[in-house]
Amino acid sequence: MSTLAVELNGDEVHSISAPDRFTTTAPFSIELANRGRSTHVHLHLDDDLDRVASIATVNHYVEDDAVKRVHVSAVEVDEPVRGKLKVVTGYGSNTAYVDVRIEPPPEVAPDEVVVDERFAKPPERTPPPPWPTRLAAGLERAVERGGVPALLVSFLAVALAVVAAFAIDSALVFLAVAVVLAVTLAATLYLLW
Repeated sequence: MSTLAVELNGDEVHSISAPDRFTTTAPFSIELANRGRSTHVHLHLDDDLDRVASIATVNHYVEDDAVKRVHVSAVEVDEPVRGKLKVVTGYGSNTAYVDVRIEPPPEVAPDEVVVDERFAKPPERTPPPPWPTRLAAGLERAVERGGVPALLVSFLAVALAVVAAFAIDSALVFLAVAVVLAVTLAATLYLLW
């Protein structure tokens, strides 16, 4: 959102410093920057601007050394609209006018999409190594972490569970063997990857 900057009490009491011209394509804000004692400000749009823009509250109180933003709503226009914004301080003792021009928004082709050139090419990725290489790297990490004894104990637990499952013919034993196998597989995958 564009902003029209207006300075109050900068040079002397009730002085107004504003640009001669202001151009926008959409709703905008008026920034009332008070550089001195508190003051009352009245804002008014002439008839031409009032047809396409509006200010909800036209009288504003700006405290000592404070900044107040006033929103100006505007409808979208098909042709440029010109008019004057009147800024009054000191109950009419000082007045400044700003030529305001509200322009139509820039036209954008609806079917055109602008793509950054960096996205035109897919990122370069190295292919993943083959599984024997990943397995060897996983074993190296397991040795570094001290996981070889854990792997041996887990394989021993699996072997004992399988022997127990064949020796004892029970659904509960088969369930226990399945749990041991699942935990062992998870631990092995964690150590290797």
